[in-house]
Amino acid sequence: MFKAVFAGVSGLQMTLWSGLWAPNGTPKHIVATLNVAALEALSEAQVRKQLENLGLQMPSADRLTPQAVGAWPKAEVEKWWPLIKAAHVSVD
Repeated sequence: MFKAVFAGVSGLQMTLWSGLWAPNGTPKHIVATLNVAALEALSEAQVRKQLENLGLQMPSADRLTPQAVGAWPKAEVEKWWPLIKAAHVSVD
């Protein structure tokens, strides 16, 4: 998590995240194979060290499943969309 002053709001905290995505409808066995490969790569000490050097924190294993990764953006939209809408935020 990064703490920053953003748009004049001191103490604002942001969480940045990334994931490995496949097209909708990708067969489950392919998604599972990709997930296993990604988890193997993330378990290597050299990879974890590099991510730590970038200031990244690895989520717990239960948050690294395809289901959890898919649920994250949905939960974020549900959390933030009402605030964005109420504030009449738009992209120009």
